[in-house]
Amino acid sequence: MSMTDENGLNLLPGLPYFVSATPNPQQQQFGPPPGPPPGQFSATQADASTNKTCTLTPSLIEVEGTPQQTEGPYFVDNMPNRSDITSDTSNGSVQEGIPLRLVINVYDVDGDGGEGSCIPLRGTLVDIWHANPQGFYSGVQQQGTTGQNFLRGNQVTDDNGTVRFTTVYPGWYEGRAIHIHIKVRTFEGSSENFEWRSQFYLNNSITEQVHTQPPYSDHGQPDMTNEEDGIYTGPSTDGLIQSNAGEHLLLNMTHDEEGQGYIGTFNVVVNANQTAG
Repeated sequence: MSMTDENGLNLLPGLPYFVSATPNPQQQQFGPPPGPPPGQFSATQADASTNKTCTLTPSLIEVEGTPQQTEGPYFVDNMPNRSDITSDTSNGSVQEGIPLRLVINVYDVDGDGGEGSCIPLRGTLVDIWHANPQGFYSGVQQQGTTGQNFLRGNQVTDDNGTVRFTTVYPGWYEGRAIHIHIKVRTFEGSSENFEWRSQFYLNNSITEQVHTQPPYSDHGQPDMTNEEDGIYTGPSTDGLIQSNAGEHLLLNMTHDEEGQGYIGTFNVVVNANQTAG
């Protein structure tokens, strides 16, 4: 379903993450194993999802609650608080690739019924991490990137519930469609009191086009589309979506103003029990 916001941007969902049913030795090295099954969330994670919808103002667009997906094995905490995640602070290197700017808006639902107003979640910590054009994550011992932090970082949402990241278009690795991990948390002091995590997916045709260009072309075309990815086509880990959870997690992709890269936007709707004030 295609929708546009007040700026004319398409508000389609984003793209997800897959694990092959028949892993091979290469996948054991590079592809993450399946995440924890539903029901193993902590209390804060289980309560973070909502099946309600909320209305964005002034556009009056209704947005559904956003399903959670497995975190995967490659989350690293305490990453740099930064908007541009293309560099590695351990050695000064910068990841090459097609520019991708992410604009993520995080909302709570204000209302006791089936829907309400989308209330921006201010002061919320948002972590992003994904593979580079060659399919490697930073901070992973098996991939020889221990101590590195390229394509990882976090931002705190502003008064509009928004964070922005500058990165490069993600690469692929065996057994998964291309995806971007996200984790949203709030804290009281040093204690976490809210956590929501999921994955975003990207348009298959854009991914195919990107991988005809260097440095992606050195790695070849992805071996899996979104619809071939078991995490994309499977249920959400919070139990709200029974199949094809990834359809609700597709990034809305547009060309940037210079035409040299892409802008990916997404409206995340969670249950944070925050009211307007």
